Amino acid sequence: MKRVLDGVPATTAVHRPGPRSWGVLLVSELKMVARDTAGLIVPVVLPMLILVMNASGAGGQAVAGGRTALDVYVLPLVFTMVVAMTGIVNMPSFLAYYRRTGILRRLAVTPASPAMVLVAQVAVGVLQTAVGVAAAWLLATLAFGARPPADAGAALGVLVLTTAAMYAVGMVVAALAPTPNSAVAIGLVLFFALGALGGMFGGQDGLPDVLATAGEWLPFGAAAEALSLTWLGHPVEPAHLIGLGSTVLACGGVAAVFFRWE
Repeated sequence: MKRVLDGVPATTAVHRPGPRSWGVLLVSELKMVARDTAGLIVPVVLPMLILVMNASGAGGQAVAGGRTALDVYVLPLVFTMVVAMTGIVNMPSFLAYYRRTGILRRLAVTPASPAMVLVAQVAVGVLQTAVGVAAAWLLATLAFGARPPADAGAALGVLVLTTAAMYAVGMVVAALAPTPNSAVAIGLVLFFALGALGGMFGGQDGLPDVLATAGEWLPFGAAAEALSLTWLGHPVEPAHLIGLGSTVLACGGVAAVFFRWE
């Protein structure tokens, strides 16, 4: 950046936040999430409670290839719930709080861009998601004898894409919600709506054909179905990948257009 001193142009360096600043911000975000007891526990405990309630019966129902209903249906559903609750409900409420209290506006006039908060919050949320998925997997394996997916690489890829899709939906919530409470309310409505269409409350067979088809393309249903296929060792259907990828692109674009720092 150039300035003029006594008529002579001079160059001054613009200091950008370094690794230490990023580390401090990540630690601060971790502390904020840890202090939110409900937001910390519910996305992990609620799916695990559903796992425990269904594991005993589902663990004894053989499906195919030595896999049980616990492996093929319950675990994919639980993993999808962990990702969706963290990305759609938790993360937007923090960003709405930061905007409401003026934190993002104040950061906009400092070398630390508000975008740093977005990145740090997503990073912390992904860590929370990983902990929730790992906890559910350990519980299912140690207590109920769950088996790993037949195609572990594909399962991991689907989880990564699912995380990106759910966080893209969450960014739309953060962009449109004016207050933290409204962010939680909108996030919960979206979570339950996507979950209902995606089989969270039972199979999609009871839904009208139009809704059942839509549910398979929307991120919750697409994720759960794709994960189920990886447990069986079957190729993931293109429709599920397209549904998740389209969610990332569409919701990411909407969030970029409507997100405001204040």
